[in-house]
Amino acid sequence: MFLFRRLFHSITPEAMSAAKTKAQEIIDSNPVAVFSKSYCPYCKATKDLLDSTGAKYFLLELDQESDGSALQDALQEISGQRTVPNVYIGQKHIGGNSDLQAKKSQLKSLLTDAGAL
Repeated sequence: MFLFRRLFHSITPEAMSAAKTKAQEIIDSNPVAVFSKSYCPYCKATKDLLDSTGAKYFLLELDQESDGSALQDALQEISGQRTVPNVYIGQKHIGGNSDLQAKKSQLKSLLTDAGAL
C-alpha cells in the first residue's frame, strides 16, 4: 500500500523537509494545534469539543492547503499518526478525535496547563 500511495502521491524530499519543519513549528508555537480536514466528521467533533470549552487553538485544514498532503505525511513522521484530526496540546501529541473525547474529564486541566483557556 505504501508503494501504491507513493506512485500517485509523490513528494520531493525538499517538500517533505519543508512540510516537517512547518508542522513542527505549528506544534511548537501554539498551545493547541489541530490538523484537520474541513469535510471530516471526526474533525468537526474535535473542533466542537474544543469550542465548547472556550479553548484557543490553531487550526490547519489540510485539504485547503497547497502542501496539505506533504504536511499529512510529515505528521505521520512526527507522531506516527497519519489520520485526522491530529491534535496536540501543550506540544504533546494527544491523538485523534476518539483520544481527545476520552480525555474529556481532563480536558480543561490540559488546556489550562497549556495556556489555551
